[in-house]
Formats: sequence, C-alpha cells, structure tokens
Amino acid sequence: MLPLAERQRGFAAALLDSEADVPPGLVGPDGVPSARRFAVYRNNVAAGLSESMTITFPAVRRIVGEEFFTAMARAYVLADPPRSPMLLDYGSGFADFIASFPPAATLPYLADVARIENAWKESFHSADAAPLPPAALAKIPPDQLAGMRLQLHPSVRIVTSRYPVLTIWRMNADGGEPAPVDLNAGGEDCLVVRPAADVEVRSVPAGGAAFLRRLGEGASLGDASEAGFAAAADFDLSANLAGLISAGAFCGYTLEGAAAPEKE
Repeated sequence: MLPLAERQRGFAAALLDSEADVPPGLVGPDGVPSARRFAVYRNNVAAGLSESMTITFPAVRRIVGEEFFTAMARAYVLADPPRSPMLLDYGSGFADFIASFPPAATLPYLADVARIENAWKESFHSADAAPLPPAALAKIPPDQLAGMRLQLHPSVRIVTSRYPVLTIWRMNADGGEPAPVDLNAGGEDCLVVRPAADVEVRSVPAGGAAFLRRLGEGASLGDASEAGFAAAADFDLSANLAGLISAGAFCGYTLEGAAAPEKE
C-alpha cells in the first residue's frame, strides 16, 4: 500500500483532474471503486471553490456574465488549486490568471477590476488599528518632517491601472449602473483601506500610489516624496498627505529612526 502522504497527494490531484481515475484504495460502501461517486465529489469541490470566487469577485462576474464567469472560475480552480486550508485566502492569483486568460483578452481592464475586489477582501479581513488623527502631524517640528517615517494602516492596499478601473468597478459594484467608459481616458489608481468597520475605495491623486508604496517600504517622507514626483511631475505632497491621513491610511509614525508611534 502507498504511504499515506502519497495517497493524499494523489487524492488531491485527482479531485482537480476530470480525466484522472479514481484514486487507488478509494471504494464505496460495497467495497468497489466507484467512478460515479468520486465524480460527484469532484464536482462538488470544484463548485464550492467556484462559488467562493463568485462571492469575492461580484463586479467581475457582473461584467462578463454568469456563464463566462463560471467557466473562467473553474479554469482558474484547475490551474491554481488552493494551497491553504483557509478558503478565505483563495483567489489571490485570480487577477493574474485573468490577465493571461485568452477569452478575456477583449476586456483588458478586467484583471485590474479583480485586483480591486481582491484588495477589498484583504482589507476587510486585515488587522484592526487606530488611524492616525490629522492633528498628530501638527506636533512635529518642521525640520523633522522630511525624515519622518509613516506607518501604513494594516488594511491599506494599492491598485494601479492604466485604465479608468475605479470608475468601471464602481459601475459594476452593488448599486452601480453600468455605462459607456472611454478606455483611453487615462488610468486610475486606487487606495483600498478599512480605518473602521467599512472598507473604502478611493481615487489616489497623481503620483500618490508611488508615494504611498515607498512609505509602505519604510522610506522617509522626503524619499517617498521623490518617488511621487518621479511618477508625476504635478505630484502635490500636501494634497496627497492630507488625503491619505483623512482616509485613515496611517496608524503611526517614527522620527529619526526612534520607535515612537503617535496614536492620539
């Protein structure tokens, strides 16, 4: 008899391969292998994973329709099966899959819509933290601002796109009304954050995504500002910083490398 670990791997592989035989040693109540019983179980597994995709990506589903989405989700399940027992974690690679899925090639923005929806899910389930209040930065001496390092709220996610993806997502989210969109109108960058109970998805001004990413990497405010200006000549530090603080994108800061996060 095969070792247990090898039998388990064979069983898992057969679940996601419709052409695979019933795994050795798997029998029905009569003691005989049953391809029909296993096929039902296999279909239930695929259907369950596909259903989880429906819950996470409702806007993508609305854009492409029920039939197309079901087929695409099942193709993804076969190509990228779960690697964690937590179904909540599943689907993080769906956007990249869509980007390489030939039948979706006529919708070049679709993968970025999926990125917003996955970011929404991750933000919703992220750790709680008290957002940095706007008044906190008023206490910092002006000559120390450039060296300040801001701590991103755990729920912060950033999605960038060369398409008006935030507009498209809003039109296809709950309560949205689809309408024609000019795909040549320019890209949109999004901030996804949950400072309190509800997830918020906001537009990020020019250069803001590059600025925020550098802050998330631990860069000082001065270095992150340089990244913002490099990304967009019209980057406005004051407007970006004010908007991010208002959105609850930060939960603390340090000055000159000293761990002194500000919470009040």
